[in-house]
Amino acid sequence: MNVNQIMQQASQAFEAYKRIKPVQRAAFLETIATEIAARKEILVQIAGEETNLPAARLNGEVGRTTHQLSLFAQLIKEGSWVEAVIDTKPNIRRMLMPVGPVVVFGASNFPFAFSTAGGDTASALAAGATVVIKGHPAHPRTSMLVFEAIQAAIAQTGMPPFTVQHVTGDYQIGQELVMHPCTTSVGFTGSFQGGKALVAYAAQRETPIPVFAEMGSVNPVVFLPEALQTRATELAATFATSITLGAGQFCTNPGLLIGLQSEAFTQFQELLGAALEQTSPQRMLHPGIHQSFLKGRSAMLAQEEVTLLEHPAMIADEALVGPSLANTTGAAFLANPALKEEVFGPYALLVACKDKAELLQVLKSVKGQLTTSIMATPADLASWQEVVELQISLAGRIILNNPPTGVEVCAAMIHGGPYPATTDARYTSVGTGAIRRWVRPVCFQNFDDTLLPDELKQDNPCGIWRLVDNTFSR
Repeated sequence: MNVNQIMQQASQAFEAYKRIKPVQRAAFLETIATEIAARKEILVQIAGEETNLPAARLNGEVGRTTHQLSLFAQLIKEGSWVEAVIDTKPNIRRMLMPVGPVVVFGASNFPFAFSTAGGDTASALAAGATVVIKGHPAHPRTSMLVFEAIQAAIAQTGMPPFTVQHVTGDYQIGQELVMHPCTTSVGFTGSFQGGKALVAYAAQRETPIPVFAEMGSVNPVVFLPEALQTRATELAATFATSITLGAGQFCTNPGLLIGLQSEAFTQFQELLGAALEQTSPQRMLHPGIHQSFLKGRSAMLAQEEVTLLEHPAMIADEALVGPSLANTTGAAFLANPALKEEVFGPYALLVACKDKAELLQVLKSVKGQLTTSIMATPADLASWQEVVELQISLAGRIILNNPPTGVEVCAAMIHGGPYPATTDARYTSVGTGAIRRWVRPVCFQNFDDTLLPDELKQDNPCGIWRLVDNTFSR
């Protein structure tokens, strides 16, 4: 595989693609969605064979993928996302413009929504960037089938032939893609080790580039006293479902459950354990993730002052896993950095704190997260405002009285957070805000109107919202 040729083709395609009108790019994205939908049956079948994910989950994920594409199409047709700013005196005008070829690494746990035609690809194409996809080795046939849908859309809409390319291979290919001088930025969803490696490659280049890596999270949940006293049974059922959803293979899996030492928290633990006992064992995505989960769980349970509450059920099929629930004290959690690490799979750790001060310390000690949640009544919130304030600095999404699993694709969504959850807390990989990763602001000073992009011309031919002399208008 000739990475140099692939990236040169991506760069040449970018010179043409960046000039294509937004309405045509939108039609391209909508056609990709149509082509994927037309292949839905075979895509779900092949993805099921490659990932062990059930058909219902995969059907839903195909729908989410086509929805993402349609949402970005709507965004660029409306056009205001370019954030056009005009100061008429002096004649200075600014807007967001695409950076160039983007390399996207497919994710193992979302074969559609975070892979070949997932959010990274959709947002980059919407921005006007060309894309080189590094297919994930866990679902190669699925990835290629989705790429065929993209190729069909390229042909139907007359896009440059190399607007999107697909490559497979080992870590060496990934390194070459990141380090190639034509690559301008990288999108990645996966492990902390994988994300760090890509960041290191990008830093070694003569011209460093940004790597937008989403690398996991333990997603701490705080259970406040009155909520536990009044809703323990409901909360136990909700979190048993959330912990085991997709065999725990969501980056928003609630892996850390924090509360005050009390009868209510003890009752909640018992109810949660009983609810987890009722869940069915599941297959994980592939043997590598399965073995990694078993190793991580064993390492966590070997730590001092960690007690296993909910033992994995004896399962005849070694390919299946059941949930594990453990607990520890706030003091032990603060003393042992290992307890703050993620175990990717159906595992959660309960942390019982002696008082509010220790609970706040526990929360402060947790590294950057994608999400953090609080289960609370209005009375709880009135006397625990410090928790909410602390959570704002901890994660990109703060959730009240809902579990963290389930990430809506919408304009307001932030799926990101401080390091090590991601490499840049200013951005999201889900929702229309994801487009901002693939653009940079460009300022035009003293240009004649005929030489400006349409978005910045005086008579506003695109009809978009712009900030003109510090006033928003069309």
